[in-house]
Amino acid sequence: MLIAGTVPIKSLPLITGEVRADGGYLVVDGYRIPCTQGTAAMVSAALAATNYLNIEPPQALIAGDIGQGEGSRAIYEYLIQNVSRLSPDVLVLHYCLPIITLMRRLCESVERCARKPIMIADASSMYAAKAAGLASRFDIFTPDAAEMAFLADPDATHPAYIARHLFDADIAQTPNLVAAAYQHKNAARLLLVKGTVDYVVSNESIVATISEPNVPELEAIGGTGDTITGLVSALVHAELELHEAAIIAAKSNRMAGKFAQATPATRVWQIIEQIPSVFKEYLCEWSGVCCVKGGYGDD
Repeated sequence: MLIAGTVPIKSLPLITGEVRADGGYLVVDGYRIPCTQGTAAMVSAALAATNYLNIEPPQALIAGDIGQGEGSRAIYEYLIQNVSRLSPDVLVLHYCLPIITLMRRLCESVERCARKPIMIADASSMYAAKAAGLASRFDIFTPDAAEMAFLADPDATHPAYIARHLFDADIAQTPNLVAAAYQHKNAARLLLVKGTVDYVVSNESIVATISEPNVPELEAIGGTGDTITGLVSALVHAELELHEAAIIAAKSNRMAGKFAQATPATRVWQIIEQIPSVFKEYLCEWSGVCCVKGGYGDD
């Protein structure tokens, strides 16, 4: 599994390699990145899940970018040139400036892989895929309610330009927005729509809604949407079916907030620390995937 995205650190060069956690930091290639939100939170959640499952940890491709685009372009170009050689089973694209021409070139490079990876996108990588007309090439998108409105709007190239005001997005409108997104070919094969109710949509059909446990404090904590994407990526990497991975990711994220006794002052890394405890108590019940010595398997 390869997770690619930028972090808002101007001096950070393009780095790649296996990751490890160090308290509230993510460590990649000797660099310590604060696990506050965004790509670092997503990678950290994926790492917590793969560690528990005793499977290969994620590889990360990260660059600093404060909105000027250098780090984003470096990530795109690296992937365009190397994705076939790297041959990841899962490729996760997160925060990169939505540069349509580079997203098209990247998808062309992915199509040349001997084995096409499962493609997952969140945040601005999802915007680029939709704007480039490539959404249907992706396996999973993980939008929130506002981003779902963006996917449903056939004319918008960025969530700031959706027909409805960004902050009017209502999770209760998800079924209608899902139908519109698929009608206009602006949705991935599976959607995990994040909100007060999480919707799992597979090939245009809503297959699950998750609303419990209800931990409203999570809405105030930056990065808790990113951790869901990290969890679903890790569970897909563990070879769960896409819809099953999405359902368990949504449940696990909520339960980790409950285990952490989250308040608006809680940091996202404190929630990520609860993922092993959540898996220990619930993963076997939810999926039949139970940790065993030396790996994981079905009970």
